Amino acid sequence: MKVILLQDVKGLGKANDVVEVNDGYGRNFLLKKKLARESSAANLNDVKMKKGAEAELAKRALEAANETAGKLGGKSFVVKAKGGEGGKLYGAVTNADISEVLKANGFDIEKKQVVIKDAIKNVGTYGVRIKLHPKVSCEINIEVEAQ
Repeated sequence: MKVILLQDVKGLGKANDVVEVNDGYGRNFLLKKKLARESSAANLNDVKMKKGAEAELAKRALEAANETAGKLGGKSFVVKAKGGEGGKLYGAVTNADISEVLKANGFDIEKKQVVIKDAIKNVGTYGVRIKLHPKVSCEINIEVEAQ
């Protein structure tokens, strides 16, 4: 029996996959628990349309990430933090601090997209990676100044 999975099923497949299963497993478990639906021409067409729409959304997201990377890559931004003598900061510059500076400059970057290699605890210039998409990232420079 061929079925179209509506949700991910461990050991069987992901949502919208067309899989071949035993008749009893398909009728008594997958269809009954609404994890799958029977494979028919109309249902296969629906799956094809959904996959096409998802592919188009993924393509647009990748294009937007590439465009943002082109605008953002290589730029420098200034972060001000409270500091003491000798260039030491009282705390550390975090992903959230960098995200706020980027948002203030017109870039919609969430704090989870900012990747800092080592903790920034001193005044100076640091390279920070911004992960815009699983396939797209860029490097920016952060200049940390004491207040």
